Amino acid sequence: MDYSPSLDMHIPEQWSEAAESISYSSRTPVIFICGAKNCGKTTFSRYLLNVLLQKYTKVSYLDTDVGQPEFTPPAFLSLTIVHKVTSDLKVPCMKTPDRCLFFGDVSSKRDPSTYLSYVFALYDYYQKECCISEKGENPSKIELPLVVNTPGWVKGIGYDVLVNMLKYISPTHVVKISISRESKNLPAGKFWLDGEHDETINLIEINSAHYDLLNRSMLVRKDARLLRELRIMAYFKQCFSSDSNISTIKELAHALASHCPYEVPIASIKIQHLHCEVPSSEIFFTLNATIVGLAVNSEGPENLPWCLGLGIVRGIDMVKGVLYVITPVPCSSLEKVNLLLQGYIQIPSCLLQVQGCISPYMSANTLTTN
Repeated sequence: MDYSPSLDMHIPEQWSEAAESISYSSRTPVIFICGAKNCGKTTFSRYLLNVLLQKYTKVSYLDTDVGQPEFTPPAFLSLTIVHKVTSDLKVPCMKTPDRCLFFGDVSSKRDPSTYLSYVFALYDYYQKECCISEKGENPSKIELPLVVNTPGWVKGIGYDVLVNMLKYISPTHVVKISISRESKNLPAGKFWLDGEHDETINLIEINSAHYDLLNRSMLVRKDARLLRELRIMAYFKQCFSSDSNISTIKELAHALASHCPYEVPIASIKIQHLHCEVPSSEIFFTLNATIVGLAVNSEGPENLPWCLGLGIVRGIDMVKGVLYVITPVPCSSLEKVNLLLQGYIQIPSCLLQVQGCISPYMSANTLTTN
């Protein structure tokens, strides 16, 4: 199996040495990757996954970057079991997580306590469920390796959040990636230990990848908003078969506008607005023409709204008592949904501005109240 990057991708020797040392660890590694924005955390994570998959058949991936997640649309925290190597380290790909939670925002700033509770819940799930059972005379469980990718917000409250994550997860390896602007980097050493020493934790400090003009950089400065919109469009493109002839924004806009929605009985669901209060009289008006998290409200001890995916509320008919929802989530899973979560994730504006298909989700007759 080849875990080499694509031909025009260069992995620094420092990075490859770090990944190899982790893969040859004597204990199952739990790797926490951190650093400032645009330092290459996600690219290194992809490369590390490929290296680990040479030794392990499966690797767990805990994504805590709600702004630029690896396998899901924006605003999710997720735990994904990865089985296959990534052939192109520059291109993110959609995967169905084993567990995910819809935070509803692209930063933890609005509600860091809820954000942390979601991170801790996903890590607890990993510890409880992500094991390989070995059969035989003495059956045992072997934990899967875990790669934890983190946001690039490492100052102020973002720093405090990162420290709390490190202390809770207690990884075997911490990979700290630094950029050339020292003021943007995390403190030196094991900064989260408050001066204490823990020899069981391997701290690996590497530099961001730098290139001259002869080599194309794999760490380009990105338009974060555009990337988020592209991820959202890639997600909803899954509503259609892989052989569908949809290659442009215009084609996707028309396809979604004409796509047959699911009818969701209003009486069968609850609606929760994240990070804000909405008067009960305005709930359905704010819900129409929005993107929502499709969740299952648990009444068990966890009491967490595990999310199954995203949906576009295409329209609301108050007379019939139904919501019209467009989603790639299969019907068998959609039947479990009893909670809609509304955050700050919006339908990409480029989909609403296509000529001949302007605001198809906000037609005057889609919200019927009498």
